[in-house]
Amino acid sequence: MVRLKRVYDPAGVEDGERFLAERLWPRGISRRQACLTAWLKDLAPSPALRKWFGHDPKRWDEFRRRYRAELREPDKGPLLAKLAAKARRGDITLVFAARDEERNSAVVLKRVLESRGNR
Repeated sequence: MVRLKRVYDPAGVEDGERFLAERLWPRGISRRQACLTAWLKDLAPSPALRKWFGHDPKRWDEFRRRYRAELREPDKGPLLAKLAAKARRGDITLVFAARDEERNSAVVLKRVLESRGNR
């Protein structure tokens, strides 16, 4: 199972392995507080896409399309496969810093991973 959680919310046993799905480290959080298994910088949106989106809800649909295209790049395949395999073996949580819990890159990444779940 793939869960989503803000990095500012306390880690819990139900989280399983925790992965930061951001390119930038979240403000005000120490590595100890984050309780991460790994930081997925290489699966996060590119700096140009992240800046373009700017968490503008009007750009959400286009952001999802562009981010999915980035995730189809050849260098992302092995990383996605590894993460999807972890999700098949147990619970994982994608943690993110965005205030908008419904429109952020972790939501897109979760859906991509779930679509790979049957592979």
